[in-house]
Amino acid sequence: MTAARSGPAFSVHDIPFSTHGSWFGISPVLAEKTRAEDLHLVSHQNGMHAVLRFTPLDTTTGERAGTRVEATPQLLSWTGSGGRVSLAYASPDTVRLRGEGLGLRVTAAADALTPFTGTYFYRDPTDGAHVFASYETGRRYRVTVLSGTVAEISGSQALGSGERGVTLTAAPGEVWEAAVEELDSARLPYASSETFDAVVATAEQTFAAFADAVAPWRSSATPAAELAAYVVWSATVRPTELVTRPAVLMSKHWMDKVWSWDHCFNALALAPGTPALAWDQFSLPFDHQDETGALPDSVTHSEVLYNFVKPPIHGWTLSHLRRRLPDPLSRTELAAIYRRLARWTDFWLTVRRAPGAALPHYQHGNDSGWDNATTFDPERVVVTADLAAFLTLQLHELAVLATELDLPDEARRWTVTAEATQAAMLDELWTGERFVARGVDSAATWGSSSLLDLMPMALGEHLPEPIGKTLAARIEAHLTPYGLATELPASPHYLSDGYWRGPIWAPATVLIEDGLRRAGHHRLADEISARFRALCETHGFAENFDALTGTGLRDRAYTWTASSYLLLAEAHAHRDGH
Repeated sequence: MTAARSGPAFSVHDIPFSTHGSWFGISPVLAEKTRAEDLHLVSHQNGMHAVLRFTPLDTTTGERAGTRVEATPQLLSWTGSGGRVSLAYASPDTVRLRGEGLGLRVTAAADALTPFTGTYFYRDPTDGAHVFASYETGRRYRVTVLSGTVAEISGSQALGSGERGVTLTAAPGEVWEAAVEELDSARLPYASSETFDAVVATAEQTFAAFADAVAPWRSSATPAAELAAYVVWSATVRPTELVTRPAVLMSKHWMDKVWSWDHCFNALALAPGTPALAWDQFSLPFDHQDETGALPDSVTHSEVLYNFVKPPIHGWTLSHLRRRLPDPLSRTELAAIYRRLARWTDFWLTVRRAPGAALPHYQHGNDSGWDNATTFDPERVVVTADLAAFLTLQLHELAVLATELDLPDEARRWTVTAEATQAAMLDELWTGERFVARGVDSAATWGSSSLLDLMPMALGEHLPEPIGKTLAARIEAHLTPYGLATELPASPHYLSDGYWRGPIWAPATVLIEDGLRRAGHHRLADEISARFRALCETHGFAENFDALTGTGLRDRAYTWTASSYLLLAEAHAHRDGH
């Protein structure tokens, strides 16, 4: 029998079942707003593609069996009145299946096969395995029966439309087993002497070691920490194609990319326990830095996008990351990241400053990460205070790095530029009561009810105290019972599921909580942290949350949300002495 399950249980309707390093997961979520009755093998190579459908069967009637699906980090099970089918990862590209009392139909998710789309199915005469070749992923999926029988094969070598697949079963009272592999190319026939129970035990130990590394402080006071660790662990993929390092995707649902600010929060959460993986997260977008110094908007398996950028929070991140890493960076590492960060900063000071301008600008809300925030309603090509604040922090960090690298002239230059950038921000965008945005073409200025206008709070100790107090008071007005609404709920532009026009988001929470704490506003920082942690503990790790109900919205397995929870929970545990 299967070993007793442990670890956090979760719903596969919210969080895919996967493992560290794998490019596929098992989920009913096939695309945004698309859910299937059956679980599917969903690959993220060449995009998000449902490849195989898994249907549990009543062995007596051959019809679909009524089952409930249960999942923990090491084991996925379909359980019905007649028996159980279990699935576990033997490696990042291979799952093992075992059935007792139930059969399983494994079919191509797409019925149609054309010369360029769909899945071709055949029996490999060299080893008797059944192979699905996917046009969409460019990979093969091999089903090898280890015990039991193949009750039915349909669509082998068939072209055009029709069902393609194989049914796995066993005689009454017996157990069947199989392996399913995602193959990048040819491979020798599958062979393993490892029992299914041993596969499950290894998977359990592997995840437990990761959870112990990234959240050794967890306790009953941080009840979502282990599940947060699973979300991050299971969304990690091995390097391949354009993904140059082990990478934590934002999700193994449809948000299956690394965006060039999302990665910062994953790096910070991973730093104390898995420093090499953390450094890979921070570094990956810099591997694709262009000739101007710009970072890409996003990176995924087979696509790097440069049509937008993301905000320069990397100086802020690096400052925190260096304190969180268990060992200091070597001089070689410092010099390398200094050059990369300097080029990224120069991009904003050259390519993104209009002639004669003191402050850089965004070209669209997407550049800020707050795609549709109301700050961008009047115009899109705008100078904003959040950008100036992040750039100021990045310039200060460059000055620190230059000093450590014995580059005093460069350190002075960065410091002078930081001071000039902050002075220009206060002179041009601070009205005495609030920060405003300014159109680059029109020179018009305006305020909004967006939390984005209050993000200069991230400057923390660098802010003049009166301005910090004013921002803190305005921030508190955004605080609902669940956290910081990105648009004031009283605003006529507030939308409950409006992306950056209302919902609570993890990165804004972490950046503001940190800035408040560094500026001495500990009570408000504590309250923001407590409400966001409670939100995750109740509603999970969604991309964002309804600010008035707490309901998780959009992608329900988002890693920067899980990482932000880990950051805030760890800090809370340490403050409480746990």
